[in-house]
Amino acid sequence: MATLAVTRVGTLFSGVLEAPQIDDADTLICRDGMIAAIGTAAELTAEIAGADQVLDVDGATVAPGLIDSHGHPTLGDYTPRQKAVDFLDSYVHGGVTRMISAGEVHVPGRPRDREGVKALAVTARAVFENIRPGGMRVHGGNVLLEPALTEEDFRHLVRCGVWLAKFGFGAYADPLDAVDQIRIAKSCGLLVMCHAGGVSAAGSAALRAAEIIKLGPHVCGHANGGPTAMPDTDVDRLLYDTEMALQVVQAGNLRSALRLVRRAEAAAVLHRVVVGSDTPSGFGVMPLAVLKTVVELSALAPLEPAVSWALATGNVAQVWGLPAGRVRVGAAGDLVVLDAPLGGIASDAAEAMRNGDMPGITAIVTDATVRALTSRNTPKARRVATLATGGH
Repeated sequence: MATLAVTRVGTLFSGVLEAPQIDDADTLICRDGMIAAIGTAAELTAEIAGADQVLDVDGATVAPGLIDSHGHPTLGDYTPRQKAVDFLDSYVHGGVTRMISAGEVHVPGRPRDREGVKALAVTARAVFENIRPGGMRVHGGNVLLEPALTEEDFRHLVRCGVWLAKFGFGAYADPLDAVDQIRIAKSCGLLVMCHAGGVSAAGSAALRAAEIIKLGPHVCGHANGGPTAMPDTDVDRLLYDTEMALQVVQAGNLRSALRLVRRAEAAAVLHRVVVGSDTPSGFGVMPLAVLKTVVELSALAPLEPAVSWALATGNVAQVWGLPAGRVRVGAAGDLVVLDAPLGGIASDAAEAMRNGDMPGITAIVTDATVRALTSRNTPKARRVATLATGGH
C-alpha cells in the first residue's frame, strides 16, 4: 500500500482522553493503512521524501476520524427510514470514518423469529465486510435480542463473526426476562448495548435505570434519551452506581447530555462517556451529527475541544476494542483535517468549537488513503489541505 505523509500540522488531537493533544509533533507518516511514525518534519525528513503522497495541511488541525458509536445502517448505503441513498458516504464528509451498528432495525420486514434474527445479523456483518461507503468502515451486524435466542445461537453468531448485540426491541413480556440471556450473550463474547429512556419511533421498549442495572449491558445506549430522556435521578444512578459506558447522542436530549457530561467530568469518569448519532432515525439523515455533538460539548459543557473529540474517538475505540480513534503509532490511519470556518471569529478549529461554530473539514483519510479534499457538508475552512505526489 502507498505511504502517506501528513505535513505542516498546526494542532494535533490525539483522541486519548488522558493526553488529548500532542504538542511536539507536526508530521505523521502512514504506511500499510496504519500510522507508522509521529514527529517533526526535521525528524522525519527521509520519510517525507520517500512518501508516495504528501498531504500538506497548511497549519490546520489533524485529529483521529470520528467513530459514530450508534448508527442504524441497513444493508448497503441506503436507509429505508428516510428513503435516502449514499448517506454513509455523506457521513464521511462529516468526519465519520467508522460507524458501529446499533442494530439493523430499519430493514423493511425485519425478521423476529430465531433463525431470521440470526440471519440478518450475519448478513449485515458480511455486507459491510465487503463494502466501504466513501471509505468508511461500518461495523455492521448487530443481533437484536429476542426471547427465543439461546446460548447455542450466541455461540453460532460469534463463530460467524458477529460480536455486537442490542437489547430493547425484542418481544419480551417483561424486560427483566432478558437478564440471564444478556449474561450468557456477554459470556459468549458479544458486546451488549441496551436501549435507555422512552420508546423510539422504531418501537423499542421504555427502559429506566432500575431495569438497565439489572440487565447489566456493557453500554447504556443514548443515556441522554433516544430521543426521550430518563429522569435525571435515573441517569445519576447509572453514572454513580455502575461501571457501564454511557452514551450521549445527537438524536437525544441536549440538556440531559450536557448534565451527564458535566457530572462525569466532576466525578473523573469521562472515560466512560462515548458519543454517537442514533441516526438515521426520525431525526433524519444527519451527516454532521457526531461533529455537532462534539462542538456542543465544547461550547456548552464546556469541555476542551480535544477532550470532546476524544469522547467520539478514543473512548469509543476503548469500549468497543477498535484499532482506530487514536493518533498513535500502530493505530489505523483514519484522520480528519479541520480548521476554523471562513467568516467566523476563530483562528483555528479548537477556537471555533469553543465558540460553538462548526469547523470546516478540509481532508478525510481512512486506511491512510485520502478519500476527500474539502467536505461537501461543512463550511469552507480558512486553510485548505493540498495533496501532492511524493518526492521519490
